[in-house]
Amino acid sequence: MNELPQQLANGLILGAMYGLIAIGYTMVYGIVQLINFAHGEIFMIGGFGALTVHLVLPDGFSLAAAIPLMIIGGMICSVAVGTAAERFAYRPLRGAPRLAPLITAIGLSIFLQQAVWKWYPDAKKDLSFPQFDSEPVNILGANIQIGSLFVLIAAPLCMLALGLFVNKTRSGRGMQATAQDPDTAKLMGINTDRIIVMAFAIGAAFAAIAAVGYGLHNGQVGFKMGFILGLKAFTAAVLGGIGNIYGAMLGGLVLGVAESLATGYIGEIPGMELFGGGAWKDVWAFTLLILVLLLRPQGLLGERVADRA
Repeated sequence: MNELPQQLANGLILGAMYGLIAIGYTMVYGIVQLINFAHGEIFMIGGFGALTVHLVLPDGFSLAAAIPLMIIGGMICSVAVGTAAERFAYRPLRGAPRLAPLITAIGLSIFLQQAVWKWYPDAKKDLSFPQFDSEPVNILGANIQIGSLFVLIAAPLCMLALGLFVNKTRSGRGMQATAQDPDTAKLMGINTDRIIVMAFAIGAAFAAIAAVGYGLHNGQVGFKMGFILGLKAFTAAVLGGIGNIYGAMLGGLVLGVAESLATGYIGEIPGMELFGGGAWKDVWAFTLLILVLLLRPQGLLGERVADRA
């Protein structure tokens, strides 16, 4: 039990990253009913964009001062790829059967991963990401690195900003209207194409912030990092109730904490020694998803179809 604060902190850090990525899945699905399986690679490209900014900065440039520039660089790369994917890969298939854009998303995911592997210098191996040279901060009994603290601060700030945008701005209300009924929204004068591009852009920007947090937390980025993180983030979106932005963050936090606690404690239960440790964390994550969907198929914060009718 002495390790509980540390395990909870580890779970919250991981869950905050899942939640930031999951927002991109849930926003796009909520508006166009598309599962953008390339979103994990958009997250990965944000990490490489941030790393590129750091590499071109002069030697001796403070990391604290570099992080805002790295976030902007990562956002530019992620948003550019995300909006280009919407325009050239998904928009032409908007009226097609749902299987067509799904297969396109999988193909785009593979293409982006291989493009970075092929053309980014030295990307065939994991690349070092800059780290803060400082001691961990003790918070309520948990030792947290400064780089890991970044994502714990960024996640609630991003959620607050997104909540204000969706509820208080004209574009945010247009986004809600398009999600509820795109045809009626278009008749009311809302540019639904612009709203859809905005959803892709916001999701990509949040994924870039998560990528910077991932790099600061793990000390490296790699061309494969988007696959597992993207899959986990999609799981978090479903867990929280896909289509609900607050559910995406909640699902991420629940998933991250469950993974951390399962990794730390399952192996301590008599008879469960073989099922503990990091090798089983993905198994327990998806076991949690199955249990939640059996008990509450719409997710933690999702609405039942009957409630929306």
